[in-house]
Amino acid sequence: MKLLCDIGNTTFTFYDGKKLFKKSVNSFEPSSIKEKVYFISVNHDINKKLFHLSNWINLEEKIDRSKYYETMGVDRIFTSKAVKTAVVVDAGSAITVDVVKDGEFIGGFIYPGINAFNEAFENISKALKCEFDFKIDFNTLPKDTTSALSYGFLAGLKKEVESYNLPIIITGGDALKFQKIFKDSIVDEFLIFKGMKKVIDD
Repeated sequence: MKLLCDIGNTTFTFYDGKKLFKKSVNSFEPSSIKEKVYFISVNHDINKKLFHLSNWINLEEKIDRSKYYETMGVDRIFTSKAVKTAVVVDAGSAITVDVVKDGEFIGGFIYPGINAFNEAFENISKALKCEFDFKIDFNTLPKDTTSALSYGFLAGLKKEVESYNLPIIITGGDALKFQKIFKDSIVDEFLIFKGMKKVIDD
């Protein structure tokens, strides 16, 4: 199995075919790895470093961006590449939702993540600080603050994602929380790496 790496703003996330392991952007030196590494990255400073390392291969260069849109994040492209037909929910600092049918990217949208919503509510009033309830009953209008905030955060997202009547695949750091509201969904922490492997194999 080839060594794959997903580079974010704070972390290198590696996948060796069996397990994930992480390194800090601030302390890890990419030149310490001598084997071939296939990577994608949203970190422009790291990209400048990697440009001079011949064993680090940027998979973004193998993507036909005409099938997506100019400013679409490379991470979203590769999670979309990993599926044939599904709604892909990437639950991280932002929540991205992308629809793929028969291998074609149909479109998608971006929604604030848990922390972003929490901060927004707390900025309105300290009384609105809470932990979201992912087990909320969406069939009943809330009658308490925590339920009201949770409903406001989750109900629209749930309705929109389920409206496409497609399999739902969830990835990202908060995937297990969101699986509670999408009952028949699948959590796949390796999804982005499956997309990377598909691009390599093609």
